[in-house]
Amino acid sequence: MKFTQSLMMSVSLLAAGFAAPAAAQMLDPAKPEDAVQISKRLQCGVSEDKPAVYHWSGNIYGRSPGQPDKLLFKGEGMNIRRCVEVTDPKQGKGWRLVSREVMLMLDPVTGEVLREWTNPYTGQKVEVMHIHNDPVNGRPNFPIGSDGKPYKISSLRESGPWVFMPFEAPLFYTNPLQGEYQKYVGGTYHAMEIFDFAALKSELYNSKTPTAYPMVSWVRVSQWAPWMEMGDRPGQMVFNAMGRKLPGGFEELPAVLKTEIRANYPIYEDAPPKDDARPNETTWSKFKTLMDAKKAQ
Repeated sequence: MKFTQSLMMSVSLLAAGFAAPAAAQMLDPAKPEDAVQISKRLQCGVSEDKPAVYHWSGNIYGRSPGQPDKLLFKGEGMNIRRCVEVTDPKQGKGWRLVSREVMLMLDPVTGEVLREWTNPYTGQKVEVMHIHNDPVNGRPNFPIGSDGKPYKISSLRESGPWVFMPFEAPLFYTNPLQGEYQKYVGGTYHAMEIFDFAALKSELYNSKTPTAYPMVSWVRVSQWAPWMEMGDRPGQMVFNAMGRKLPGGFEELPAVLKTEIRANYPIYEDAPPKDDARPNETTWSKFKTLMDAKKAQ
């Protein structure tokens, strides 16, 4: 009897040592507080002190009326970001994105980082300005919006084990390279950016894990980049790329990105500070800043 009791006690202790983990706490996108956390898990890292890194790669085309589309560049890009926790007495507990990004223009044949480039539309050799925008920040996200309405991810849809979130960003604003008379002669920046995220429901909704690692596709249709010196020639650029959030962070980026960033854009190895309140940069505002600096010299 003592042996049986001892054996049963040993089995109970052994079973306790190998107890099943606690059940996952699944977030509900229909609840505003959970929806805010889902969007945060999609965008950011395990904490505001450990930045997340998105990587994407793809092709960049030129499209000009009356001509076949031209493959101008291969593209390798990254965005390094953190989500800073913010609290509002009326809107609740939320987060705000702070980030910066780099996208390199590569020779479509050799894959080398381009310094100069012969424009096939003009025949002119121009200096390449790779995309390096700092910062690229977002507005705060709260369970209750400033209009009093509950937060909702309107584009979210589920399909089997997957969650899909497409976002379109139509852009139409004053081009910083123009003067004061856009109302009369034009000069606005007109583009469309499209982001399509895909994540496993079991990962994105599971609050027991620190974050999720979704995939993303990115498309941009925009005007010619200013450094191409295209003037008022008709046409546009088409960017098409795919990528994902990297579990290994910066060190998991392709060598071409890590090497170039460490050599020429070292601040992009980390996200902006938590209290970053600077206005956002774009390719056009960055180009203006660099050109003004050259003129000043």
